[in-house]
Amino acid sequence: MVTIIRETIANVPCLHVVKDDDIHHMRPLVIFIHGFTSAKEHNLHFGYWLAEAGYRVVLPDALYHGERPNSLSDDKLYLSFWDIVLTTIRELEDIKNELVERNLVDPDRIGVVGTSMGGIVTFGALTKYDWIRVAGSLMGSPCYQTFFDLQLQFAERKGMTLPLSNEQIETLRNTLMTYDLSLQPEKLNGRPLFIWHGKQDDVVPFDYTYAFYKQIEPFHQPLMMLIDEQAGHKVTREAFLQTVQWFVTHL
Repeated sequence: MVTIIRETIANVPCLHVVKDDDIHHMRPLVIFIHGFTSAKEHNLHFGYWLAEAGYRVVLPDALYHGERPNSLSDDKLYLSFWDIVLTTIRELEDIKNELVERNLVDPDRIGVVGTSMGGIVTFGALTKYDWIRVAGSLMGSPCYQTFFDLQLQFAERKGMTLPLSNEQIETLRNTLMTYDLSLQPEKLNGRPLFIWHGKQDDVVPFDYTYAFYKQIEPFHQPLMMLIDEQAGHKVTREAFLQTVQWFVTHL
């Protein structure tokens, strides 16, 4: 039987999913990061499938999401996107460290995966943490600078007032460059990477993710990119099942 525990790990509200028999034992860990305006509960099926396969799964709420409520308007939440992403990347290490200290996790068998914003977090985390041994992104993007520029264009079209000066925008762009895996693919360093993306995605553009895949395909293995010709910005059941199989195979 699989147990779902609602707990705070490293000051972050999380769902902790694991088989009953494994609750107090050291297990491989997968951290699953949800998408923008979503919450940890919305991906519980993924946690269940991986827990059934013998993994310890933690699904945290990102900043301003789920049990971390906010009074931000939709526009202000949108403009907080990169603050949320970078905060989540920092919190990944805090969550990992606490679970390792509690002797619940094999430190040599840790994976990270996410949908949309969670996939973006996953790509960025790969540039910072070599303890991530296996990774997966579903409709995310490794191209931080490009995606940032697209967001600025969108905000301008929508008439949003940016809370940043031109100098602050440039500073943020330079910061994002250090997390941009498309600019430093060598940081993958042979770690298994699974990518899924719908070709009709109108939120996180398919083309940039596919270009990254083609960039690294000649020299990076293990690597898999599944493309759904009909899917938009919604992960299919098949994509989730293939993601689970990727972690079972490589972690």
